[in-house]
Amino acid sequence: MRFFHAAAKTDATFDDEHVIAYGGLAPAMRLAERHGLNALVNEHVALTTADGVNAPAKVASIVAGMLCGADSIDDLDVLRHGGMDKLFDGIRAPSTLGSFLRAFTWGNVRQLDKTARQLLISLARNTPLLPGADVLAFLDLDSMQRRTYGHAKQGSGFGHTKIQGKSVLVRGLNVLAATLSTPLAAPVVCATRLRGGSANSARGAASLLRESIPVARDSGATGTLLMRGDSAFYAAEVVAACREHDTRFSITAKLDPKVKATIAAIPDNAWTPIKYPRAIFDDQAGGWVSDAEVAETTYTAFTSKTGKAATARLIVRRVRRLDEQAADGQDELFAAWRYYPIFTDSPYSLLQAEEQHRDHAVQEQVNADLIDGPLAHLPSGKFAANAAWLTLAAITHNLLRALGCLAGAQHGRARGASLRRRIIGVPARIARHGRGHVVFHLPRHWPWRQAWTNAFHATHRPPPARAA
Repeated sequence: MRFFHAAAKTDATFDDEHVIAYGGLAPAMRLAERHGLNALVNEHVALTTADGVNAPAKVASIVAGMLCGADSIDDLDVLRHGGMDKLFDGIRAPSTLGSFLRAFTWGNVRQLDKTARQLLISLARNTPLLPGADVLAFLDLDSMQRRTYGHAKQGSGFGHTKIQGKSVLVRGLNVLAATLSTPLAAPVVCATRLRGGSANSARGAASLLRESIPVARDSGATGTLLMRGDSAFYAAEVVAACREHDTRFSITAKLDPKVKATIAAIPDNAWTPIKYPRAIFDDQAGGWVSDAEVAETTYTAFTSKTGKAATARLIVRRVRRLDEQAADGQDELFAAWRYYPIFTDSPYSLLQAEEQHRDHAVQEQVNADLIDGPLAHLPSGKFAANAAWLTLAAITHNLLRALGCLAGAQHGRARGASLRRRIIGVPARIARHGRGHVVFHLPRHWPWRQAWTNAFHATHRPPPARAA
């Protein structure tokens, strides 16, 4: 690629009042409007201070800024440029939005959480957000530590996070999230909870689960609902919450002495090789020859907790670990097994249940999308303000995911960054034709023109008539 013009004969000026940098905000915010974001905020969020007035306009401004990629309060100024004031009314300055967030109490955060839940239900019912949820859906629990610097942020403390696969103790705030997905759909955020940095992963998990399951059901997950979690959520309260709400569970069990003894009692002929990255299909044997195998037995957990003992399947995956310090050519002689037990009441077969549990890693993609977007850092010194920011990030994630589903199958499972780049971040010139008629002039030969057009038409044509 080369320039047509010399540098000395090239100039630039910021003077066009009809251009916007984010043409995809039109379908995105129209989607939010159609599914009642402003009405829900007006109904549920009631801040009592002067900074809390006009909450619907301020929430919409923050969500719009996050859709554009804002990851701090100052970045919300991205909305005030070019022809944005010709397209939207009520855009607020970053200083106003910062004061609005700092006006939140914990009670107001919970009100905003209710708004987020109701918006997700509406999106799931009226867009192809969760195909197949009426057959099988997954509710994944996970936590992540978001690093903070200094001592100014309320609630910050030292907690564990993983950096390049290694557990590290860092100062920050802890995010607990529940996501909802299906075998055909990328995850959406069902519920979130911000906690102090020193909170253990399981703190509040059972209550968040009890809050999330009805949302999942109302969002169309009327078939089998399987809750998945890692060993941090191997707790009697979590299993009890699942059973109280007719939800299956699949949780990584901790390798305590009782679990180890149960695994040791599994006979050698009970292990089945699985199709794993290093597996080889043997035609003579008629199956896979693998360094990974699975088996199952019955196990009763939490017997030390009165009235909370739970009996279910214990599915164990074992992977051969070679001794790297053994002499050359003798590594197999000194090989050992590494065990990964799963405590579950999944109704599926052994191999299906084990594979479905491994797919719990899809939660990491949600965490990555949030970190690559609004949760690049937590912007306020006030705990409640950061909790509100987290909930708004979840609302933004779900809106962006729904917009991607409307754009087409290719974008239904795309990363958040890809959706922002392809659909939201499209420059457009706004032109008026006649009274109240607005036309978007977008770049010619935009590679994702059809996706943008699909999303635009889906959000701007008259909504379908409701059945009587």
